[in-house]
Amino acid sequence: MHTTTGFLHEGRAYGLLAAAGLRVPRHGFLEAGPLPFAHGEPIVLKGIADQLWHKSDKGAVHFGPFDAEALKTEAAAMRGRVAEHPWIGGLVCEKVAFKRLAGLPTEALVSLKRDPDAGWLVVCGIGGLQADAWAALAPPLIWPLGLCKPEQALADLREHWLGRTWLGRQRGTEALTDEPKLLAFLQGLWRAAEGLDREGVTLLELNPVVLDGDGLPTALDGVGTLEAAAAESPASPNPAWYQALVAPKNIVLAGVSSRAGTVGRIILENLQQSTLPEGSIRLIKPGATEFLGLPCLGSVAELAAAPADQLILSLPAALTLDVVEQLCRQGGGATVVYLVAGGLGDGADCEGLGERLVACLAEHRRAGKWTPALVGPNGLGLYSPDLNLNTLFIPDEKLPLRPKPGHAALVSQSGAFLITRLSRRPELGLRAAIAIGNQMDLRCSDFLAGFGSDPAVKVVGAYLEGFAPGDLQATAQATKQLRAAGRRVLLYKGGRSQEGMAAASSHTGALAGDHALQASVLRRAGAMLAERIEVFDAALSWLATYAAGTPHRVAIVTNAGFESVASADLLTGPFRGAKLTEAEGTALAATIETHGLTGLVSPRLPLDLTPMADEAAYLASADLLLASEADVVVVGLVPLTRRLNTSDPAAFGPFASALANLARKHGKWLGVAVEGGAIYDAYRQGLREAGLPVFLTMEEAMEGLRLIASEV
Repeated sequence: MHTTTGFLHEGRAYGLLAAAGLRVPRHGFLEAGPLPFAHGEPIVLKGIADQLWHKSDKGAVHFGPFDAEALKTEAAAMRGRVAEHPWIGGLVCEKVAFKRLAGLPTEALVSLKRDPDAGWLVVCGIGGLQADAWAALAPPLIWPLGLCKPEQALADLREHWLGRTWLGRQRGTEALTDEPKLLAFLQGLWRAAEGLDREGVTLLELNPVVLDGDGLPTALDGVGTLEAAAAESPASPNPAWYQALVAPKNIVLAGVSSRAGTVGRIILENLQQSTLPEGSIRLIKPGATEFLGLPCLGSVAELAAAPADQLILSLPAALTLDVVEQLCRQGGGATVVYLVAGGLGDGADCEGLGERLVACLAEHRRAGKWTPALVGPNGLGLYSPDLNLNTLFIPDEKLPLRPKPGHAALVSQSGAFLITRLSRRPELGLRAAIAIGNQMDLRCSDFLAGFGSDPAVKVVGAYLEGFAPGDLQATAQATKQLRAAGRRVLLYKGGRSQEGMAAASSHTGALAGDHALQASVLRRAGAMLAERIEVFDAALSWLATYAAGTPHRVAIVTNAGFESVASADLLTGPFRGAKLTEAEGTALAATIETHGLTGLVSPRLPLDLTPMADEAAYLASADLLLASEADVVVVGLVPLTRRLNTSDPAAFGPFASALANLARKHGKWLGVAVEGGAIYDAYRQGLREAGLPVFLTMEEAMEGLRLIASEV
């Protein structure tokens, strides 16, 4: 028989599945000698040839009784029909009688895939000839084996169209199998992946998988691909890079011009506002000992004797490469290097500069030599409030950053996303906000691991357009470790459509992969994945204020009917409205009476206080609701009523502080939506300064909470 190259044929696939304890048809090759079939027994003859994926399309499938001589004749005819494919042999298989249901699909498609980014996956959906059409109606399930156990997969399958059909949970149907058999099948797939990995298999497609007469899932076909083992990955960067980046003791900047308004000058001006000790900022300036009042080094070579924690390179791409290569040759100079320039490994790189940079780092790390950790290229900078450290090349008049240390960290592949978040949400309490650029060296997973090593970080928000090769799985593992340590991870993944992928690639050089796969892997790891940027922003605002807790029961108090109705419409599934006990309802009625609102306000949730309510009524109601079963109280304020003082900080400041104090008193979440125009911006700011998450609409506040409530 012919030996395949890169192709896993059905006969070999059956052997690997059977070794994992999975049910496969009795089978054997005609050319291999006696076969386990009685004369006249119903069988299926299949012509197996190298790279022949769809045998029936080529006339290489034959149904009939077992007759060895007749089958040899038929196999010879098949060989002629697939002459362009090197022949492997005639595979005789048991004809499996399997269960069907009229009008419903009962065949499955199962793939085991070693994804270069996500590791081993099992994909399970409706199979058969119409698998593509059914996939649009019932998308297949994706199970990353490193992040999901067979028992979790069974819970998913139970709710999928296929599982509901197999288990008799569709209306008017009977069960074709049971959960123990399905669990045993899934456990077998997990075992099979281990064997496939040892054999160098990268893909095994089983289509169809049917239920035999005993309800056992049985693969009726299986083909796949083989591949040589992947090259060993270079060693990881020295973890000291993280502190050198977010809390450096000294910084060196290269690329500062005498001209105002240039990138290097803006970075320097921002740096000089930090609380770094005097003398901790140096410049590289050939031929100068001092420039703009700062000490200068003549070249990067001088860093070998006087190294920096952080070296920022605001230089053209070719010069950036020269500096990194020089650092590697001299074996020291900077723990972490931040690359501002683009033109390295992206669409503007016509000279292979990025490839040289990657090769240089890999060569030194493989040899165990000192190597700097690189952030970027195409990096906009970072902000670390603890030191008021701002290396962004955005001038202060465009982005005034005033330090507010906190427990949230923000990492973004897009510099523009980062700075617009900082501009729109100045109230966020941050440990660090970092633009990571094109991830040529330090990748998303490295930053998540860095935040995981930092006890100050409780919440991580990340914007990504694409994963560096192999980094999806590493990012998922870092997310899983953060979640195991009680941290929260909030992600927005751009580049989901074909147009979005093209835009991401042209913008940062990122390759955005299959979103469904990425989303499944990240959610399995415990990340909250926002589908819209507005939802990401809202969830981040909540989490930057409240690191602990998960809001499943929500109490709503507003002064406008539409806010109550719109908010209540979003209370579905595990995210539901809080309920009051009879005693709490009586207490609420008394509160309404105390504040002169009897006859205007109904003592129930959602609570609509009407425009007649003043600050005291809000505070009393919020206090009562925070004492109920509610995890969170969302306060909706339409500020156009004269009963609320929205123009005098001396009046609304104490109100804001009192709301924040109530949340602290009860140890629960409280947020505010102010649904009015720009005239009320100062009012919103007063609420933010009191430490409250503030939103433009109730819908925004509620959507952020819904995402957090969905956290795995």
